[in-house]
Amino acid sequence: MALTTTHEWHEMPLDAPFTISRGTREVSENAVVRVEDGDGREGIGGATPTEYYGETRVSMEDVLPDLLAAVESVGDPHNAQRVERRLREVAGGPREHPAARAAVSIAVHDLAAKRLGVPLYRQFGLDPGEAPPSCHTVGLASTEEMRERAVDLATAGFDRLKLKLGTSRDVEVVSTVRAAVPDATLHVDANGAWGVAEAVEMTSVLADHDVAFVEQPVPADDPELLAQVADASPIPVAADESCLVAADVPDVADVVDIVVVKIAKAGGIRPATRAIHTARAHGLDVMLGCMTESNASIAAGCHLAPLCEWVDLDGSLLLADDPVDGVPMPGGRIELARQDRPGTGASVR
Repeated sequence: MALTTTHEWHEMPLDAPFTISRGTREVSENAVVRVEDGDGREGIGGATPTEYYGETRVSMEDVLPDLLAAVESVGDPHNAQRVERRLREVAGGPREHPAARAAVSIAVHDLAAKRLGVPLYRQFGLDPGEAPPSCHTVGLASTEEMRERAVDLATAGFDRLKLKLGTSRDVEVVSTVRAAVPDATLHVDANGAWGVAEAVEMTSVLADHDVAFVEQPVPADDPELLAQVADASPIPVAADESCLVAADVPDVADVVDIVVVKIAKAGGIRPATRAIHTARAHGLDVMLGCMTESNASIAAGCHLAPLCEWVDLDGSLLLADDPVDGVPMPGGRIELARQDRPGTGASVR
């Protein structure tokens, strides 16, 4: 069949500056990809570039035309295996241009499910009732601002919260937020900001405050550091930046308890699904994560949520206004069964 492809960019201000240990973001630049068949159906996908993973808007602009041309040359959205192989070849390897490939992959999968007339989770044979609720992230700010944000989110129905840490106030933040939301499930993310000694000390503090687990406590470039923390930690440790694709899972499988999988860092829906299954085969739990990104990509993640124990798909909730509608997520509850549109449910307003 003949496929036509286009893409455009949307600059989406966040509802508040979002800070992690590596810096602050106020605007999310999102590429929105469209893949159309000859029968009037359109697949929508998206992604935002992340410099930490080597991508910028410029690099995505450079490669997207070639990725989309590869999809047109395949000509069949149902041949996901061939599409993925061609995207990988054009990008230069399984770790290259992951967000750009992810945007195209999502659009192709959305179109394929629409052609079948089913939501994406049904195409995968998944149970919508198995999707865990998504946490909502509280970015770095003053201790009082983080406390107020946590209280507001808990009041709005979010009972799973993620705290970004990585400052000299980490103990104060955790104790203050825990006192303010005593019934919430908390986990924390240092984004690699701690050294080993500080991380080990912090895990004891986190355990005392009933924190469920800690994400990426130490830098990702030395797996031995992560192993030292995990060996001493009284709470589970999750690998995010230390584990990008399925091939990385064996390197951390004997070290951590949880692997964070993201469609945008894995390079697409099929690579993300492989990473999930690889982690499960190694006896690890999985958290499905995201970037600060639009429903053009978050909606697809919602359909993979039933495969995971933990979910962090709040990216579109951090935006002041998302021009793309997605899967209903009141209070973090991913209501796949209410997603009555075929495909991912993403729809550009």
